[in-house]
Amino acid sequence: MDISRLKNRAIARLITYFPSIAKKLVNSYTPWESENSPWTPVKKLLRDSRVAVVTTAGVHHTDQNPFNMYDKDGDPAFRVIDAIRPLSDLMITHDYYDHSDADKDINIVFPINILKEFEREGIIGSVADRHYGLMGHITGRHIHTLINVTARKVTNILKSDGVDIALLTPG
Repeated sequence: MDISRLKNRAIARLITYFPSIAKKLVNSYTPWESENSPWTPVKKLLRDSRVAVVTTAGVHHTDQNPFNMYDKDGDPAFRVIDAIRPLSDLMITHDYYDHSDADKDINIVFPINILKEFEREGIIGSVADRHYGLMGHITGRHIHTLINVTARKVTNILKSDGVDIALLTPG
């Protein structure tokens, strides 16, 4: 592991234990802003809706390529997460937050067991078979790719899978 990855992980751990440092870092960051965020109103009752998870926590299957932690602008690609596979087959590749608790229970950032429970209880109609893992911390030259390529691809797949609601979870 190179020095920049170690530095990023150390900063992530440090801000977990010292919220005042986290606040200073957050206040020094100027996020990318959009005037026109797409929004589609929910047209079905929750109990009739198919739900998928889209997470920016860096979740992916262990046999998939990890997210690129060497590019300072992040990795704008996505990974398809198969809900049929065991949770032990999932891992997190993300250096910009402390995911030690999520490493112990992936449901913290990828709440698939909770959704399956909601399905059994009739709270939601069904859980999609495919879900999507992305990496948060996308900046610079990758913003365009994330918005105009990745998001469109994921949206089109969600639509083709008949997903009515995407539950977005951060890392």
